[in-house]
Amino acid sequence: MIERELDIATGDGAMNTFVVHPEEGGPFPVVLFYMDAPGKREELHDMARRIATVGYFVVLPNLYYRRSSDYWLRERTEAGFAEMFTYMHALDRGTVERDTAAMLHFVDGEPAADAARIGAVGYCMSGPFVIWAAAAFADRLRCIASIYGANLVTAAADSAHRMLDKVRCEAYFACAETDKWAPPATVAELEAALAAAGTRHRLEWYPGAEHGFAFPLRAGIYHKPSAERHWERLFSLFRRNLAQPPAGAAPAPNRAAGG
Repeated sequence: MIERELDIATGDGAMNTFVVHPEEGGPFPVVLFYMDAPGKREELHDMARRIATVGYFVVLPNLYYRRSSDYWLRERTEAGFAEMFTYMHALDRGTVERDTAAMLHFVDGEPAADAARIGAVGYCMSGPFVIWAAAAFADRLRCIASIYGANLVTAAADSAHRMLDKVRCEAYFACAETDKWAPPATVAELEAALAAAGTRHRLEWYPGAEHGFAFPLRAGIYHKPSAERHWERLFSLFRRNLAQPPAGAAPAPNRAAGG
């Protein structure tokens, strides 16, 4: 594996970024990995490596670079969460679009990256980010995945669920059974918006799982069966949309699944 820490130039500064891909066999399809609220950290680097090992060029930026190059939530205390939310709330649709534009420009110039085949995955706070990215760059992103996405449905005019009519790629949504950031009523609104927009999608509930279930170091929350299921679904999504399609390939699913 080849991995690097580098800065990607944006209109707002230098976005420090972890990049990882296989040594041989490229150029590789690209996966943009949008971090969760606790920030860019080794736990996410390991998840990016897992994606890269099966043949992808993974780009994991620190979206908090405007305020800090090395912030991540080290202590899950009341004070720690209060600080984290100040970072989280500084991000919006505009920052996501600018940062995504910078990542796309970066991969366009990377010999190991096949920038004609790009997907994206977002966890928690970045669930809506991948929708905003796919809406803004509908001609570039082939698929997106939101894993226990938070704030997918809000009252804001640019709420992610209001942007779905601009999304042209397949979307996958993994929903934890217990999730205060995406309770059943919110997911129902999301499903209705997906149907109204005609978005190619699959939405699945993960029984017995809580918000954060895919993070290996989330003590008491990590749920290995659900985590492995999410990897299976991610890799299937990427294979369908980022591999060169064989002749007569079956169309991507357009459904909501309950389990």
